[in-house]
Amino acid sequence: MLKHHSCSVSLHHLARDLPYSAEFETIATLYQKDRQQFHLVLTEPADMSAIAPTQFPPVATATTTLTIPRLLWLELSPSWVSLTTQGNSAFSYRHLWDRGLYGTSRYWLQEEITSPSRLFCLRNYTRSLMMQGLPLPRFVRVEYELWADQVRLGDYVLNLEIFSDCHAIG
Repeated sequence: MLKHHSCSVSLHHLARDLPYSAEFETIATLYQKDRQQFHLVLTEPADMSAIAPTQFPPVATATTTLTIPRLLWLELSPSWVSLTTQGNSAFSYRHLWDRGLYGTSRYWLQEEITSPSRLFCLRNYTRSLMMQGLPLPRFVRVEYELWADQVRLGDYVLNLEIFSDCHAIG
């Protein structure tokens, strides 16, 4: 059974060469898979429109229109990180970062719930990856470039801070 903890986290994603920055704080569940591998699951805020370029589409119900937040699932280790969105959304993605290597960034677009999703892939080059903290990670930083064929689409930084208020669950 995986050990897990509830923690406050801060996630900050920014572009160094474009006018883009997104940041939020929330509660996450940190699962310890083994000594240096972790899974971190958190919910994006329901209204990301103020901090991110994409918005979640409303889902109609019989009485009201709801905005469904997505889950972010990070897999963390000292040498690689993956970030995946999960949930009902028109836009999902999965990034794989491995220090000093080219990885993939996959994006899914779904126009309607009944239509098939469309996938497109980009490459990313991970210039730097750092994970600090023992026995639980406290800080993760990924610096990467995003590429479409031979065209560089930007220079990005993902900072994840896991605050020391973690407490065991279960």
